[in-house]
Amino acid sequence: MIFKKVLLTAQILFLISFTSSCGYNTIQVMDEEVNASWSEVLNQYKRRSDLIPNLVKSVKGYMKQEKDVLIRVTEARSRVGSIQASPELIKDEAAFNKFQQAQGELSGALQRLMVVMENYPQLKSDQTVTNLMAQLEGTENRITVARRRYIESVKNYNITVRQFPVNLTAMMFGYDKKPNFTVENEQEIQDAPNVDLNLE
Repeated sequence: MIFKKVLLTAQILFLISFTSSCGYNTIQVMDEEVNASWSEVLNQYKRRSDLIPNLVKSVKGYMKQEKDVLIRVTEARSRVGSIQASPELIKDEAAFNKFQQAQGELSGALQRLMVVMENYPQLKSDQTVTNLMAQLEGTENRITVARRRYIESVKNYNITVRQFPVNLTAMMFGYDKKPNFTVENEQEIQDAPNVDLNLE
């Protein structure tokens, strides 16, 4: 009887010791940090997406000859909107890559629009267009900051779930590595529209 109590006490102490160093709580904290930083990325992408219809509407009258550029921007925005952007997206690498490809296409379409807009100096006198472009520039900067924070939080999370003995806990509870932006994804942001507010 005493032996069973000692054995049970030893097992409980071992379990407490193991769980305190297993990293479960660390994984939870880091997982929440990744989710929060991903939410901020999505928030900034949504902000950009919300600005586009007003920008296209504002420049449409000036750029009647450039209808195909405006259509590309609208179609790229539509493709981005068709992808369900949720916290679950970062658990599926293929869906994550598809989302990033759509965002890259939208960045490229916006960049082409900005280049074409430079050929229309009368746009610089349109206060609505100037305000929308300033908001777009600020949003592009926020996207860059949000992506960098996400990259850092995913890096820290991925390192943690791969280290021993935390990797055992991660495997036990189904915590896998999370997808991160690639160099190609980062290039898309660096090549994002450089908004020229003078529009000369």
